[in-house]
Amino acid sequence: MMSRPEQLSDTALLIVDLQNDFVHPAGAYSRAGQGHEAIAALPARVKPLADLLRSRGGWIVSTQFTLVPEKGGEPIISPHLKQLRPFLAKGDFAPNSWGHALVDELQPADLSVEKLAYSAFYQTRLEWVLRKCGIQHLFVCGIVTNGGVASTVREAHVRDLDVAVLSDGCAAFSLETHETALAALRPVCRVASIEEVMSELR
Repeated sequence: MMSRPEQLSDTALLIVDLQNDFVHPAGAYSRAGQGHEAIAALPARVKPLADLLRSRGGWIVSTQFTLVPEKGGEPIISPHLKQLRPFLAKGDFAPNSWGHALVDELQPADLSVEKLAYSAFYQTRLEWVLRKCGIQHLFVCGIVTNGGVASTVREAHVRDLDVAVLSDGCAAFSLETHETALAALRPVCRVASIEEVMSELR
């Protein structure tokens, strides 16, 4: 899956939903007691690869899960999500809010895309910006492995993008769920550790 180290302009780190409202101690999930240590550890773990890609001319692409506010500012929440996460409230994951933003450790992103569902390709401009910027190779990290990551990877695959999932750059709300999701992705894409990828890029 490799461009040569001196030619990474066609390669991106695709960061799925590592936003303050998901990850930060003051974000919506932590305020509701829904934080998880494996998820909170991801930004620091992914940062060295992000920095390496930046230094080699690669791209940082961030997807931002979004709750679109309707009239009066109340968020539009899909019924299944409302059932799973009843604590979500006005202002959470709102466009241009602090909670909506990529966590500070991984800023800045070269491209940001709002997403409305699990897949970052569903009704978004992601494919359009990737094509326009000549990005063909994706290293995918973020949350959750069995949700946003898996859905996005599968859609990238059917769009003939070259995809690798970072096994230790993703997390779910349980280790078993994470590992099951990775196993299910192995027939679809490469699964590699951050260190493996960084060694190749060096």
